[in-house]
Amino acid sequence: QIQLVESGGGLVQAGGSLRLSCTISGRAWNSFTVGWFRRAPGKEREFVGAIRWIIGGSTYIPDSVKDRFTISRDSAKNQVYLQMNSLKPDDSAIYYCAAHNRPTFTDEQGGYDSWGQGTQVTVSS
Repeated sequence: QIQLVESGGGLVQAGGSLRLSCTISGRAWNSFTVGWFRRAPGKEREFVGAIRWIIGGSTYIPDSVKDRFTISRDSAKNQVYLQMNSLKPDDSAIYYCAAHNRPTFTDEQGGYDSWGQGTQVTVSS
């Protein structure tokens, strides 16, 4: 069973940047996908991107954030990163990483089998 732990959240001013990390352990899958979601107070959990854990590490970023967010991975450190630039107060949320054992992209939270506990991001105006 895969375990995921997010880190790197905090308070940042609007226009600033933040990089979140997702540390992966207990891997039993040879090919899997890691996604990032966020949940703001009173809103549904929102997909903000995913990366395939294979050589090349292709990514999928939704149009809503693709101009500001990027995803990368460091296989040596077993980490996936969510780089967020030009942050806005509307980006304030709890950010989660999640994983499933298929080499495909999905933006549906039900398609993910393992979840981290989340990390809080607050963007001040």
